Amino acid sequence: MTSYAQMQFLSVMPSCKNRTYTLPTEGNVKKGGGQNPVAPKQKQELNFMKSLAPPLMAAFVALSPIFNPPVSLGQTIDAQRGATLFRRACIGCHDAGGNIIQPGATLFLKDLQRNGVDTEEEIYRITYYGKGRMPGFGENCTPRGQCTFGPRLKEEEIKLLAGFVKSQADQGWPNIEAFGD
Repeated sequence: MTSYAQMQFLSVMPSCKNRTYTLPTEGNVKKGGGQNPVAPKQKQELNFMKSLAPPLMAAFVALSPIFNPPVSLGQTIDAQRGATLFRRACIGCHDAGGNIIQPGATLFLKDLQRNGVDTEEEIYRITYYGKGRMPGFGENCTPRGQCTFGPRLKEEEIKLLAGFVKSQADQGWPNIEAFGD
């Protein structure tokens, strides 16, 4: 016969509701061989742990990769290509999503929404044809004065760029250095 006081813990897993597990605790052994009842403080700790179990399980399930599948390889590659294009063509004026030429026309979501440019299609249109002080970068951009004098971008590149800008705006413009080259 053991001289350990034993505490019973109920399982937190739904499929094991009727099972109990016993764990010995050394702090409850009396010197004379008798057992002390479980201290009230330990019961409070046990109740506290039981109350934490459901929220912790919910958090575990919600953050599990089963319910939040990772981004596909294609999406990752597109994001990297978009970041590379952004660094090549846009970062001179729009570093970190800002706008050094026209401060009210940043690439942050609140400014995009206020200016009516909060969809990939609108971002594509402005990137291709330009608007106001923003030059167009499309291969067939006209009139000539509204378009960039630098290298033009292909339609597919502007689509990647528009998707990248929208994604970054939705995330509050995290550091694009994470995408690498």
